[in-house]
Amino acid sequence: MITIKRANNAAVHRVRREAVVDVNAAKEEKMAEEEKTKEILGTSHTIAMVGLSPSEEKPSNGVARYLKKAGFRVIPVNPGYEEILGEKSYKSLSDIPDKIDVVDIFMRADRLLPVVEEAIKIKPKAIWLQLGIVNEEARALAGKAGIPFVMDKCMKIEHSRLTAQ
Repeated sequence: MITIKRANNAAVHRVRREAVVDVNAAKEEKMAEEEKTKEILGTSHTIAMVGLSPSEEKPSNGVARYLKKAGFRVIPVNPGYEEILGEKSYKSLSDIPDKIDVVDIFMRADRLLPVVEEAIKIKPKAIWLQLGIVNEEARALAGKAGIPFVMDKCMKIEHSRLTAQ
């Protein structure tokens, strides 16, 4: 009976230690992600927004307007329009003559791999998938190219939150 109790206690303590290690690792990962986000937003000036809509009701338009007011230059990438928010709209990332700091993508996850591949070719500081957009294959491609990658986060929310701190 005593042997079983000691074995059970040892197992419980091992599980607790493993849980503490997992929690600490998760906290460290979250802190690293937070620092990466701060650095991207703090050092970037020019954002190519793929899928930017001219419709004020669309989330991409609201994010773009916010970022412009916050001092960022937002370059629309939408082949269906000549101009959005007073800026020339480009058909593709490759058509943009300026250096891009961040490629911010507002597209369905199942359609964005060609855009990420094109983004890698222009070598931005970061590739960002907006809130609700998750694609692990895209993350892996960016990682292989050494480009920081953010997904499932809104630039407007993150900038607002980080500048309020």
